[in-house]
Amino acid sequence: MGFAETFKALSDPTRREILELLKGGRPLTAGEIVNHFNITGASISHHLSILKHAGVIDDEKKGKYIYYYLNSSVLDDVLNWILSLREDWPSEIPENSKKKNRKGETANEK
Repeated sequence: MGFAETFKALSDPTRREILELLKGGRPLTAGEIVNHFNITGASISHHLSILKHAGVIDDEKKGKYIYYYLNSSVLDDVLNWILSLREDWPSEIPENSKKKNRKGETANEK
């Protein structure tokens, strides 16, 4: 999946909280995840679907239950991309690019 789906999945606070639950390493069923929220099972199912479509989580059927677990490889890809942007940042902001206020002063000149 592309970054657009990943960022969409990560943009929702409920989905981020689901990821927090799954980061412990123990796969959880949808029912176990629902127990941590005050929303319907259908809503959790929708959130799980978005996370799965984005590749952020995977699932595995065992008997009559589906267990969800974190797929950190997609998150690693996003993190590596973000960090690659940071490596190119200058260590200091060039003097001519500092924002000036209405009086023409930079923030440090006040």
